[in-house]
Amino acid sequence: MPIDIQSETLPAGPLKIAALGCDDFAAAVDRYLVEMRRKSPLVHFENLPIKGYIEDSYLIDCKCPRYGTGEGRGIINDSVRGVDLFILVDVLNSSITYTVFGEENHMSPDNHYEDLKRVISAANGKAKRITVVMPFLYGGRQHRRTKRESLDCAVFLEELESMGISGIVTFDAHDPRVQNAIPLSGFDSFMPTYQFLKALVQTVPNLHLNKDTAMVVSPDEGAMERSVYFANILGLELGMFYKRRDYTRIVNGKNPIVAHEFIGAPVKGKDILVIDDMISSGGSMLDVARQIKEQGANRVFVCTTFGLFTDGLEQFDEYYEKGYLEKVVTTNLNYRPPELLEREWYAEADMTEYLATIIDHMNHDASISGIQSPTAKINQLLQQLNT
Repeated sequence: MPIDIQSETLPAGPLKIAALGCDDFAAAVDRYLVEMRRKSPLVHFENLPIKGYIEDSYLIDCKCPRYGTGEGRGIINDSVRGVDLFILVDVLNSSITYTVFGEENHMSPDNHYEDLKRVISAANGKAKRITVVMPFLYGGRQHRRTKRESLDCAVFLEELESMGISGIVTFDAHDPRVQNAIPLSGFDSFMPTYQFLKALVQTVPNLHLNKDTAMVVSPDEGAMERSVYFANILGLELGMFYKRRDYTRIVNGKNPIVAHEFIGAPVKGKDILVIDDMISSGGSMLDVARQIKEQGANRVFVCTTFGLFTDGLEQFDEYYEKGYLEKVVTTNLNYRPPELLEREWYAEADMTEYLATIIDHMNHDASISGIQSPTAKINQLLQQLNT
């Protein structure tokens, strides 16, 4: 992080962080922020320009307990008057449970979203500014209307804007154009490109990313923009799969996929990087990996921002044993079951330091364009890899 940023701009207010459904992740982000602030040039001032700039922790105590009926309420036990509040929420953390009439329920994205609104409501009128950090954008896959259906993402963005938040920070939004729903509010979507490559370099031996030995493949049309960026910055060839669907039927709310068809240069003998924003059940991604391998690819690496694995890990184990997959890289931006972390085929792209840097810059009202585009860091990583 450029250290002169902190000496050129003063914070908008004392920094505080509220964590909802992501305590461990938020604690790691908090540790990086504490370390950054202690190394800031501002600590050399005899009188710091803002109270609470150097703290042992920036996390606040907040809870969303529930009544026996399942109804909830948001409680903030620390003062947030005049602070620059960042609320971190993981809407995918289904490991958290609550009781409804004696029955145990798992938290759904809807439940997490309602808790987020409760905490915003508790802080409104006290905090100087509220920014929501939602790595996985709630409702992000329901971002457009093709028939008589809801526009969940746009509705939720407008609702939070009406509650007075100043902006939203997310990662790898399924379609960043959803920000058009709130054109007068802040909306920043960051990509984990550098962290993907760093995780691959650290966990994969004999990795050579050049035009003769590697290639980038998009698993569908929706992932093309991400894949084009990867291919351009790495100087690699680009291929793409498109999903051939049966538009005469609807299964589980969507037209079923008949086949994945590949378009692009030959993959034979090359290491393949498959880039996407998420693995949900993983069926499509596994089919893509199998087809690539059957076309003669050397190794297949899957890089995806969010690993949901809604149908479990067994099929990924099977494909790894058969050699269809070499490595699956996901970020730690959402809850991951402990058994996933033990898998030999899994690698984690750690996002905590990156998010801490983003929060620090935003608290200073400093430009984030430099950290949004990690081209220089990627080029440096590639130089180290090729030497």
